[in-house]
Formats: sequence, C-alpha cells, structure tokens
Amino acid sequence: MPGSPTNPASRPSSSPRAGRAASLLDAVLPRPRLSRLVRLFVGLHLFGAGGALLIAADLGSSPWDVLHQGLSRHTGLSVGTWSIIIGALLMLLWIPLRQRPGLGTVSNVVVVGLSVDATLWWLPDPEAGGLVLRAAYLAAGIVVTAVATGCYIGARLGPGPRDGLMTGLAARGLSIRAARTGIEVTVVVLGFLLGGTVGLGTLAFALAIGPLAQVFIPRMRLREPE
Repeated sequence: MPGSPTNPASRPSSSPRAGRAASLLDAVLPRPRLSRLVRLFVGLHLFGAGGALLIAADLGSSPWDVLHQGLSRHTGLSVGTWSIIIGALLMLLWIPLRQRPGLGTVSNVVVVGLSVDATLWWLPDPEAGGLVLRAAYLAAGIVVTAVATGCYIGARLGPGPRDGLMTGLAARGLSIRAARTGIEVTVVVLGFLLGGTVGLGTLAFALAIGPLAQVFIPRMRLREPE
C-alpha cells in the first residue's frame, strides 16, 4: 500500500559486502596503510638506486644484477627491463612452490627495475673521479641497499620475487642458507658467463649486506597498531 513502511528485512543489506571488502583491504594493505606504502615504495626505489650505484661503480654488481647485466649486453634491453622480466618469470615459479604474493611482491617486480634505469640515467659517470669515486659508489650502493632492505621488510607487504623463490625452496626441505646460496651462486655464474661484472664489489656486497641489513631492519620496523 502507498505510504506503508518498508519492511527492513526486505532491504538489501550492504553490511556483509562492506565487511568483506574491508577484510580484503586489510589483508592486502593492513593498517597503518600510509606508513606501509611509504616504507614500501621508498624501499623499492632505494633497492633500484643501490643496484644502480653498484653497476656504475663497475667493481662487481650484486648477484642478481650480474645476471641482469649479462642479459642486457646480449639483447640490448636495459638492466632494469631485465630485472622486471626476471622478477615476473620468478613469480611464475611461485605457483608450483605454493607461495602467495603480496602487494609488495608485485610492486617489487616493476618499481625496482624502473628505479635502476632511472638512477643509471642521471648518475654521473664515476670514471671521471677514478677509483676513489668508483669505490665510493660501491660503498654507497651497499649501504643504500641495506637501508632499502629495512624499509621493504618493515612494510610487511609480501616478499620480493627472489626471496619468495628462496623461501619456497626452503619449504620443500632445503635450509634457508642452502637455498639462498644455491640460487645466488647459480645466477652469478650465469651472469658472469653472459658478460656481467663480477669482482671485489660482488664479494663486498655478499659479505656486508647481511650485517648492515641487520642494523637497519629493527630501525625501520613498522609499529603495529594495538
């Protein structure tokens, strides 16, 4: 009848749908959201910048960038482009390993590669400053990468594609140390055979990145809301 009150039970309720949407958002990007996003994207940009400094120093790149360099020299594609391609291919390997990507994982694939290329584009050529400037680039690249590790891990938005491969293999019975060592030795050898730069910088990175990351990770850790 006109004017008769509508039965509340007959109204479509948006509460369950809104609740599901809120739960999904919390799963993908937990609170505090802005702080997590800032840490994530600052960390990813710094990852790319640190890698670019190591590449520009030409004293030996980080293990994965040795591979990216080698592929770049044979194809004409940039180091950053190969970083994106390899990251995407690694995510395909997550499927049989039953790893679950997060927002940080997908962002890692794209942002780090873009940052590498952008930083290499504007970074002054260290050759003009000789070995001293190249060594400074190397040291800065290692420290910047350690800070980036603290930011990225502090955001807690999912592992990078390379770390996910390591943890996936570890879940199949390998130790974390064996999985990481096996992966990085493999990519360094492949990269070297393709013409990537292996040198004292590669060794310095391998020895220093763990202790330095251990310094920065607690300082960059995000405080969870109570």
